[in-house]
Amino acid sequence: MSFNIALSGIAAAQKDLNTTANNIANVNSVGFKESRAEFADVYANSIFSNGKTAVGGGVTTSQVAQQFHQGSLQFTSNSLDMAISGGGFFVTSSELGTQDQSYTRAGAFKVDSDNYMVDSAGNFLQGFPVDGDGNSTSVSLTTTQPIQIPDTAGSPVKTADIGLQMNLNVGEEALDPAKFDPDDSDTFNNSTSVTIYDSLGESHIMTTYFVKPTNGSYTGESNWAAFYAVDGEPVDVAGAAGTYETDTTDNGTKDGNALAEATNPDGGTWKGAVIKFNSVGAYTGSNPESITTEALGSGGAEVLGPGADGSQAIKVNFNNPTQYASPFEVTELTQDGITVGRLTNVGIGSDGLVTASYSNGSTVPLSRVALVRFANEQGLSQVGNTSWKASIDSGAALAGEANSGTFGSIKSSALEQSNVDLTTELVDLISAQRNFQANSRTLEVNNTLNQTILQIR
Repeated sequence: MSFNIALSGIAAAQKDLNTTANNIANVNSVGFKESRAEFADVYANSIFSNGKTAVGGGVTTSQVAQQFHQGSLQFTSNSLDMAISGGGFFVTSSELGTQDQSYTRAGAFKVDSDNYMVDSAGNFLQGFPVDGDGNSTSVSLTTTQPIQIPDTAGSPVKTADIGLQMNLNVGEEALDPAKFDPDDSDTFNNSTSVTIYDSLGESHIMTTYFVKPTNGSYTGESNWAAFYAVDGEPVDVAGAAGTYETDTTDNGTKDGNALAEATNPDGGTWKGAVIKFNSVGAYTGSNPESITTEALGSGGAEVLGPGADGSQAIKVNFNNPTQYASPFEVTELTQDGITVGRLTNVGIGSDGLVTASYSNGSTVPLSRVALVRFANEQGLSQVGNTSWKASIDSGAALAGEANSGTFGSIKSSALEQSNVDLTTELVDLISAQRNFQANSRTLEVNNTLNQTILQIR
């Protein structure tokens, strides 16, 4: 009997040593959770046994319990690295389209050759689908999908509208619009440019030139001429009135409805628009009322390349421009076209929303990192690679979003370190070693006693 008791003690001490050694070996494993060997005494009881004199049958390992307390966070320079601060596990799958999922706290992710986010073992990180505003359309575990980060964004969209807000200096020198020449800065007062895109995503530079005309001021009104060019080629304003109007109204003041026409360097005329301001410098309208260029393709200015939509025209919207006695200043300049974007950055919010930024200025929400929790975390089955699978003891996985309910927040560019306390483990190692030695000594003493008994004559 005593031999078995000593052997059970040695086995328990060995289990404790193995558990401690495994913790120490994984002290630098990202997302690792330490284990603790738990033991129970052994008693063989029956209804006729005398409990007062029962010695016991030794010790047995009742459980190697995992300890899921938070590990410390280490910050990195990789935006795809993630750590969960609080409760929850990342969801991964070994193959595309499979529901065979594993759960991990190790957030060292990267992209594979197909731009899917994967861990070091090639398992795919799962996320909830989102709409264009980044809101999750489902938080069910069965609807999760591998997170993919496209390296390009969308199709090109040709520019249709330009928004422009500026101040024109009322004190500028008056010039003759008929003598306007874009190559001679002395023939215009100010200019500003914006990049526009054709239907193929090719970029072009559209420039607006402002000329304060001679005899451009009337009773209670002051006008400016605006000429347009794309890639340096003159572009007429559709419906422009043309030459400077010299007629007068009934009260003897010039109407000034047409004072934007110049000589086109390539021959013919260059028709611009008239911008009108009142006596307090506020914008009152334009002539034509809607400033839209002629078609930029072969039927108009011929500034687009082959294959592009030649019917493209640009509408210029003046957003409350002013004419004050202060320097020329552009306060807003926008356009609605986009080209094909190349991936420039990936961001992950504390709520798990994965967004991609592209070179065309667009920011696209891609997915929301899925998290799960369990009723009994210690019931999870270890499968290696710092991952677990659900079991009967753990209960079913309950999915949810980071920063909601009992789920923790996600820290981007960070990793959760092992929660092993090396100092404590070394102390436990010494204790387990002493325990092993003591049980070995017990076995040795029992062996000596048996030899003594066998030698009695």
